[in-house]
Amino acid sequence: MTINIDDLKDILSRVEKPARYTGGEYGQIKSPENAPFYFCMAFPDLYEVGMSNLGIKIVAESFLRRGYAADYCFAPQTDFGDAIKRADIPLYSLALKKPLKEFDMIGFSVQFELCYTNILYTLDLAGIPLRRADRAGGKYPLIAIGGPCAVNPEPLADFVDLVFIGDGESADADVAALYLECGGATDEFFRRAAAIEGVYVPALMDVKYDKDGHICGFEGDFTPRRAIIGDLDGAVFPAAQPVPNCESVFDRSIIEVMRGCYRGCRFCQAGFIYRPVRQRSVRTLTEQACSLIASTGYDEVSLNSLSTGDYPRLRELIRSLKDSLPEGVTLALPSLRVDSFDSDFAQDARKISLTFAPEAGSQRLRDVINKDITEDEILNAAESAFDIGYSAVKLYFMLGLPTETDDDLRAIRRIVDLIKSAYGRKKRAKALRVSVSVSTFIPKPFTPFQWEAQCGESQVEAKQKLLRDSLYIKGVTLSWSDYFTSRLEGVLARGDRRLGYAIERAYALGCRFDGWTKQLNKEAWTQAFADCGIDPDIYTRERGEEEILPWDFIDMGINKNFFLRERRRAYEATVTGSCKKGCAGCGLQGVCPAAKGDR
Repeated sequence: MTINIDDLKDILSRVEKPARYTGGEYGQIKSPENAPFYFCMAFPDLYEVGMSNLGIKIVAESFLRRGYAADYCFAPQTDFGDAIKRADIPLYSLALKKPLKEFDMIGFSVQFELCYTNILYTLDLAGIPLRRADRAGGKYPLIAIGGPCAVNPEPLADFVDLVFIGDGESADADVAALYLECGGATDEFFRRAAAIEGVYVPALMDVKYDKDGHICGFEGDFTPRRAIIGDLDGAVFPAAQPVPNCESVFDRSIIEVMRGCYRGCRFCQAGFIYRPVRQRSVRTLTEQACSLIASTGYDEVSLNSLSTGDYPRLRELIRSLKDSLPEGVTLALPSLRVDSFDSDFAQDARKISLTFAPEAGSQRLRDVINKDITEDEILNAAESAFDIGYSAVKLYFMLGLPTETDDDLRAIRRIVDLIKSAYGRKKRAKALRVSVSVSTFIPKPFTPFQWEAQCGESQVEAKQKLLRDSLYIKGVTLSWSDYFTSRLEGVLARGDRRLGYAIERAYALGCRFDGWTKQLNKEAWTQAFADCGIDPDIYTRERGEEEILPWDFIDMGINKNFFLRERRRAYEATVTGSCKKGCAGCGLQGVCPAAKGDR
């Protein structure tokens, strides 16, 4: 079955941004005819968000290179979703116009916990039963998830068949080949899939609880292990990518400079779950950038990674790109540490506002979180930026960090004052604009802070008031994250399988697009937890170091003892040096070339 866009003309004429749903992008994905396996890469957020995601394009490319069909689907805004549901039109993929329920596998890229209800929303619009048990025996696609949230997949465990953990492009097409070999989603298929590195089959894992409701053990024959690609130069990368029909969140070409981070900030999940650092060569990156610019017509290339300033050959890369790309193409460096700020690069980049993330106001608290930067480095980076023409600075901080005091929060004012003073020491054409954004700290799995409590509402409100009073300054704007949103993210991030009932109930009560402030239905979520007899505070509390955590059965390659050591070093305000300075013994033996084992 193929959906005819002409049949949707009436609906498309009445919805916001109809180009989200028509497909036909310049350079749209092309699949072989009569392919043996059909894969749909689903992104549980809006088209313009998903089309900016490089990961989904890499995964789709990995299927295409094996001779399989691949296509995209994005969560439709509710105006379109409601309209096709009323018209009994199933949700479809963009290029093939194929109903999702006719694919062999649907893989969701889950970047953010607040997208969980959108996964159910997508399945519902596709006419696919939400729970795995309700799909058993029926002719439905395999439902899989991957992405950063897959490191704790348990809140979604009862909805999905497969979980891809780690570098998904290394295992996904292998699963497709196994599916064809086994003749579909048979018991043999699931048993053999569970043995593939980077694949977790929730149906083959049982969770045991004690009388107090705490996890007391796991029962399963397989230990899911993260898949890690060692050679990024040889890894899949789509040389041509579709150009969105409407402006996307990041409307530019994107290349991945490196994967992983040297630093080890104790709050940062990405810094641990993407270890070790793997780099692409200057030659490969230059070839990829030139290919993308030629195939898309973009005039900007973004050099993406967790900390691109740490790329050891950054200056050489910039020279190579400037020499090779057409005149007028600019470079963007979205991920920038204060201590790796490169004014030569910034001079060539577009003069947009500059973003730094000190994360904490005081040196003591920066040492606690292992954000190894000093006040002088922050100030020097700002002065360098001002000298080459920048007149706007964004500063990112967190509140509610472990051991945080009011003095730590007041220290944010000192950083702002120093930056303003540095700008005022020379005559400037424009007035300085400083934006201070403060998010609430959320403990995440596979970090040294995975055991910490998350601040309650009264604590957060008091801290926000202190900051508001402290930063009431001309030329400075202050914003912070919504408490309920942060709390919900924290609940889902460290949740277990029992949360699946609340997610399903919240969806039934109308929750969709929970990551969008205007669409988050706080009352429905509160009712969902109450209806399911779940106390959210169970998931935001401090965890005991001996407690079994919902994600403990997953082998991410990092030893749990390392996280415990780092937690204790945090409470001593002791900094652990970056991987560049020496191995800290996180446990990635056999994967990281510099690893010395778990110390």
